[in-house]
Amino acid sequence: MRMNRLGNSDLIVSAVGAGTWAMGGDFFGAIDDGKCIDSLCASLDHGVNLIDTAPIYGRGHSEELVGKAIQGRRDKVVLATKVGLVFGDHPCGDKGRCLKPEGIAWEVEQSLRRLGTDYIDLYQIHWPDVATPIEESMEALMKLKKAGKIRYIGVSNFDVPLLERTLASGEIVSTQPQYSLLERDIEKDVLPFCREKNLGVLSYGSLGAGILTGKFKEPPKPQDGDKRAGFYPFFEEPFWSKTQELLVVLRAIAEKHDKPVAHVAINWVSQQPGMTCALTGSKNVDQAIMNAGAGDWDLSAEELSAIDSAYDRIFRA
Repeated sequence: MRMNRLGNSDLIVSAVGAGTWAMGGDFFGAIDDGKCIDSLCASLDHGVNLIDTAPIYGRGHSEELVGKAIQGRRDKVVLATKVGLVFGDHPCGDKGRCLKPEGIAWEVEQSLRRLGTDYIDLYQIHWPDVATPIEESMEALMKLKKAGKIRYIGVSNFDVPLLERTLASGEIVSTQPQYSLLERDIEKDVLPFCREKNLGVLSYGSLGAGILTGKFKEPPKPQDGDKRAGFYPFFEEPFWSKTQELLVVLRAIAEKHDKPVAHVAINWVSQQPGMTCALTGSKNVDQAIMNAGAGDWDLSAEELSAIDSAYDRIFRA
């Protein structure tokens, strides 16, 4: 497994990380708790050391599964979770976004309890909260850091102006944007900014909600609570047809290496300059092992160039 330092922290993380949005059971379809726990254990057994979760994933359920999976091996895991999306019995109400200091102080205790740990390695603001000045939120997070409840602070879904304000008001080591071969907006400004400021970058949606695995022969129909098509545009035209054309190129590269198509998509992300970790989701052991295997080999410079050329021809012509 390739390993990278996360920004200017002392955290060394795997180039492929385990994302757990699907394990909430309320967005990517039905789950089996036991299989999800086993999949996380398999990820750790195959070189992954970063697990990323969030309270909002299944209203705490994903964090609870992560907590069970890391029992007895907490010291081997870089544990990342988030703050700021509201549900249930929250000081800020039962829905929306909240980065008020009292909300942050309450949420971290709930996450620590669900995760079964007394510290979080990377505590990330999940989405911006326009109603709360980032300076106030960062002050609250810095207090948690000083208290030892969190080791490092990160953000997610921030644009460059907000990243600049955040850096001016406290210490952050990373950001987590959506990034894949099908969603490349951060290349315009966020990724160069992170390279300049030595911020780590964790990508979510690295496989384009699964479409870049090549497993879908037709657009999936919503069933069993699968809501991904409502968040990601890739299953609608013209994205669908263009993605199928790009998959022809990815599949040829994968076949040359005798590897899954998903590896090519994951490695393209993880090998981009400035990228630290490509987060990938799984709901069973086979998926977890497949995802982790991408970190065991590299695409060549020629292959990366061929993929970019194909993307330009298909999506930018």
